Order: sequence, then structure tokens, then C-alpha cells
Amino acid sequence: MIVIDNEVVGLCGQKQAPDSDGTVEIGFGVASSRRGRGYATRAIAELINIASRDMLVHRLMAETAVANIASQRVLERNAFVRTGTRSDPEDGELIVWHRELAVQG
Repeated sequence: MIVIDNEVVGLCGQKQAPDSDGTVEIGFGVASSRRGRGYATRAIAELINIASRDMLVHRLMAETAVANIASQRVLERNAFVRTGTRSDPEDGELIVWHRELAVQG
């Protein structure tokens, strides 16, 4: 949970355990009334910090809708790199992002 002043304003986290290559997909979202305040950017930075201490995690992956510019900016601010696109039957065209991790140990 993303909590600000005792209020849950969003969610972020790992979607599953690391795969055999050490990749973990992440997801995040912030309540529409709380967007544009940097909460998602800071939450993803902390998620990166936590994942960097896990010896089984070597990279993070995320997907954003093509039209979701705000989420794309959150990932860019956290050094994610656009690596491709894919089409999802429910969500439409998605941008795929990756961030390599330097494991801190």
C-alpha cells in the first residue's frame, strides 16, 4: 500500500516471485484524486530499493497502456527502459518496460 498521512492513496508491488531469469513484474496505481503528487514515483523507487536487496531478483518488468503517459513517466523517472510492445485482448496495446538491478546484497 502507498500510505500518506494515514490514508491509503494507492498500491504497488511485485506481481509474482522471480522467474528463472530473475525477472519480476511490478504493478502500481494511485487513486485518481491523489495523482500528480509524486507518490507513485517514490513508491516505485522504494520497490526498486527492496528488490535490489533480493539476490534472486535481477530485473524488474512493468507494462503500461500506450495512452497512460503518467505511468510511463513514473517508470522513466525510475530508470526503466522501454523494451517493446505487446497486444493484450483486454487492455489493448501495452508498452513493456525493464529495469536492470545492481544487487546490493
